[in-house]
Amino acid sequence: MNLTALQQRASLNHQVRVFFAERAVLEVETPALSQAGNTDPFIDSFSVNTPQSLRYLHTSPEYPMKRLLAAGSGDIYQLCKVWRRDESGKRHNPEFTMLEWYRLGFTWQQLMQEVAALLHILIPHLQKPARFCSYREVFLESVQLDPHVASIDELSAVARAHGIEINGEMPVQAWRDLLLTHCVEPQFPADQLTFLYHYPASQSALAKVQMQEGQAVAERFEVYLGALELGNGYQEQTDAVQNRLLLTQDAQTRGNDIPVDERFLAALEQGLPECAGVAVGIDRILMCRMQVNDLKQVIAFPWEVA
Repeated sequence: MNLTALQQRASLNHQVRVFFAERAVLEVETPALSQAGNTDPFIDSFSVNTPQSLRYLHTSPEYPMKRLLAAGSGDIYQLCKVWRRDESGKRHNPEFTMLEWYRLGFTWQQLMQEVAALLHILIPHLQKPARFCSYREVFLESVQLDPHVASIDELSAVARAHGIEINGEMPVQAWRDLLLTHCVEPQFPADQLTFLYHYPASQSALAKVQMQEGQAVAERFEVYLGALELGNGYQEQTDAVQNRLLLTQDAQTRGNDIPVDERFLAALEQGLPECAGVAVGIDRILMCRMQVNDLKQVIAFPWEVA
């Protein structure tokens, strides 16, 4: 047990609640177990057998929180435990703490500013203002190519030039992801927040898509401190048909092993208000606050000893 980490977490949680109370954002709680899991092909849910039915531990409170938004809750936030299988290491724990919030009438740009304001409170040693860069800009700056138009051959050539050898074929988005994690993110400043926005439309998830400089881009952002990703935000897709299409496609990609959340989709059909939402990892923020480099140093009982 690290007593300092326990005290710092309690202080951080208090600061979060004060921050949102000052902005009249309502704290809510939603179920950790649900009848439908996450259909995202890259996120695996834990399943639990109950006497009534198979249930899934949530990987994010996104779906039930959006059900509350559709029901008229107004601005809301939640501090909660979430679970993701097969995520373990210095920066991952299968059980972790997430802060997620939604702001009605906000643009994703306004939400980025609010995220920056909160993180500067929670990580007080940050002195420099946040920097805001498009996905295209950081690729041009770091590896001198435009990721939106670069071919697989061009992307793979850059990877080889940086000493990365891949056997076999990968789709274009996988090459972008590889370059982002291995060549671009390591160049982000360690003493300053970096907000990265306008991801390729293929990475839109449940965010809206717009045309920017002739390319379809997602109205979403991620925030980093150095190369450590802290959060992910969207201009939320309010079109119920688009949301159903995406979840159905994801389920098919997975092989339909996870049921689509029909209650979530039914709520969207009733009308999700225009909003922006974001989720940030509290454990990682606590790492930054305490200036340590391993999640085990900020979690009372890591996965191995829980």
